[in-house]
Amino acid sequence: MWTEIAKAPSLMVAEIWKELFDMEGVTAMIVPDTPNWVGVGEGAPRRIMVPKSKKHVAEEVLRKLG
Repeated sequence: MWTEIAKAPSLMVAEIWKELFDMEGVTAMIVPDTPNWVGVGEGAPRRIMVPKSKKHVAEEVLRKLG
């Protein structure tokens, strides 16, 4: 099961977040933040999802950045 850990304003920012989580050993998935994927372009907002079992690790990564 996946859970949202962050929101990104665009695909490029989402990919940076994904790479960061991947480097820390947390698998991440990028999904559009729009219903039914309507109007999804590179500038559309995205949600960064991580496995529920790794949420605590992802939250620690975010704390380190804050």
